[in-house]
Order: sequence, then structure tokens, then C-alpha cells
Amino acid sequence: MVTQSPPAAIAASGLRKSFGDHVVLDGVDLSVPSGTVFSLLGANGAGKTTTVKILSTLLSADGGSARVGGHDVQAEPDAVRAAIGVTGQFSAVDNLLTGVENLLLMADLHHLGRREGRRRVAGLLEQFDLVEAGGKPASAYSGGMRRRLDLAMTLVGSPRVIFLDEPTTGLDPRSRRGMWQIVRELVAGGVTIFLTTQYLEEADELADRIAVLDHGRLVAEGTAGELKRRVPGGHVRLQFADPQSLDAATRVLGQASRDTDALALRVPSDGSLRALKTLIDRLDEQAIEVGELSVHTPDLDDVFLALTGDPDHEKVTTS
Repeated sequence: MVTQSPPAAIAASGLRKSFGDHVVLDGVDLSVPSGTVFSLLGANGAGKTTTVKILSTLLSADGGSARVGGHDVQAEPDAVRAAIGVTGQFSAVDNLLTGVENLLLMADLHHLGRREGRRRVAGLLEQFDLVEAGGKPASAYSGGMRRRLDLAMTLVGSPRVIFLDEPTTGLDPRSRRGMWQIVRELVAGGVTIFLTTQYLEEADELADRIAVLDHGRLVAEGTAGELKRRVPGGHVRLQFADPQSLDAATRVLGQASRDTDALALRVPSDGSLRALKTLIDRLDEQAIEVGELSVHTPDLDDVFLALTGDPDHEKVTTS
């Protein structure tokens, strides 16, 4: 008996969008499995926010199709909206209301009963460490607290798909890592996260799969490791205990770069386990002892610059 895999939480084919003569999306295809984090990576103006707006029914595409939560975004927008939550670049928090009042407002908008709404709000305040701040006006919140409240408001309706559009922009490193932990906990509970970000480290930390968007087109997609292996510059550094071992390894490996003073070789490699095993096997066959071995692969900064191929294009942020 063949078991069918569950439908993708988000699926898009040939999405196109233009504003006047400016093409923002030029045939974007996406497939995001349920219960995963998918990160759309790109510089400002690459089309990330436009993609989110189309998938969350806030904007109509000029061409192509998309389904979110099993529903067609064009034909069934209400069903899509009922299945999703959206946290945008700019907080939706009302500064004149307290944290509790912001959450209760969302509960009313989701037509939760009074008892259910208060139960849901109490749970979210606990989950997002906002119990003590819940009675204070949102205007008194720090940036990190506001973003936590914003995301808590998104979760009032218990969405199974959440769009996070640059959710940690402007946060300090500690607050950003706090948000990362919240995202991990949501995914562990079965929620699907569609994350757009300018922070390469954020995508590397969180995403199961990453797509690179450049000038409205997807130029690459894969895991962080797969994308890094596509970029030249990866290598294995071998260090030896004596000059004899270094000489022997140089003869065996051929294309390696030699550092005689450090008794080391730099061997080009894509960093994969297969390539590493092949390298070690070649050394073992000649009984060459290696003192230290380290693998160096390109980071996502290298990936972005290599794949976009435009040194003058606005760069994503690396920290």
C-alpha cells in the first residue's frame, strides 16, 4: 500500500506581479511542506513582501496560481485567511491599548466567546513571557516585547500557517534569538512558517529550506547546506605532525594548496560527507597520518552574492 504524502501547506506556480512597467515577480514557483520553516531570502526590493501579500490574499497576482492551507488564494480567500496568520515588517500593536487589551481585541475579531477568549489570551501571555507586562500600555514596551506581542496577536486564531515578514528587523541580538526560539516551538507544534528575512544568520538558524529571490525570480532553492555547496571556495584543511607526512600528502592529493610553515594543506572540497570520506580514504590507503582536519564551507553571505551576481545590488544583512 502506497502512502500519499500530505499536501503542501503552501504551493505556488508561476506567480507574476508587475506595478506599471516594473516587474516584481516573474514566474515564482514554491512548495512548502507542512510543519517546516521555509525562508525566502533576498535584498530589499527583491519581491519578498509582494510574495507574502499574494499568498496571504492581501494582493492579487497578475498570473499563476497559489494554494495555502489547501485553499486557492484567488477562489477561496476567506478560507485562506481563516487558516493563516500574518506578522508584517511593521507591528500591528495598538499603542493606546495594554497588551491584554490588544489580545482581547484579536479574540473578538476571531469571534471567540468571552470565556474562550480570556483563556486563549492568558495562555499566550504565559507563552510569550508577557504576564507581568500584560496590564501596561503597549507604548511602554521594548522593541522585543512589541514583536512578541505582535506574534501573540497573530496566534489568537490558532493558525496552522504563519507568514513572518522580516519579523526581527530592528531587534537587538538577544531579542532576535528569543524570537527564533518561539519560531522553533511553533514548528515543533506542527505550524508551518513562511519566513522572509534580510538576516542570513536567521535563515541559516531556522529554515528547513531556503529560496533566494533576485529581481523577481527564484535563482536557487535548497537546504542551507545544499546552497553553500553550490558556491566555490569550500575546502578541507589538513595539518600534519611532520614535514614527511606533509610531503606524502602533497604527492597523493595533487591539487592541494600547501603551507609549508604551518605543515598544512588546503584541499578544494564541497564539504559533503561523500567528498570527505573519499579524501580520508585516499590518505588511509597510503598510511598518511593527519594531525588535524577542519572543513570550511562558504556561508550564506557568499551564497547570496554568488547567486545574485550583482555586486552593486543592495546586500542582505549578515548579522
